[in-house]
Amino acid sequence: MNALEAISNSSIKSEVPSFEIGDTVKVHVKIKEGDKSRIQVFEGTVIAKKHGGISETFTVRRVAHGCGIERVFPLHSPVVEKVEVIRNGKVRRAKLYYLRDRVGKAAKVKEQIK
Repeated sequence: MNALEAISNSSIKSEVPSFEIGDTVKVHVKIKEGDKSRIQVFEGTVIAKKHGGISETFTVRRVAHGCGIERVFPLHSPVVEKVEVIRNGKVRRAKLYYLRDRVGKAAKVKEQIK
């Protein structure tokens, strides 16, 4: 338990990319196949962030071939190589689960102009 507290209090938080709910992100994930490893990119909209501290997770949703795909990533995992923010979304909710029921243009999130 002390190891988790030490990690959570260290400078790992400065390395964490800053993204919010509704942002479109590219998550670079390490995938190990046998003795080889490669990086796979998962691009989608962040619909949820849960917990906090060292056990924080975020959910990314995308639609591929008409089928919705959601993946939950631990924020501080060594499997997650990096997170790139493609565009910032303008939302008024903490969780965007309502996007699951929407199809087409209704499932889009407006872009926030800075």
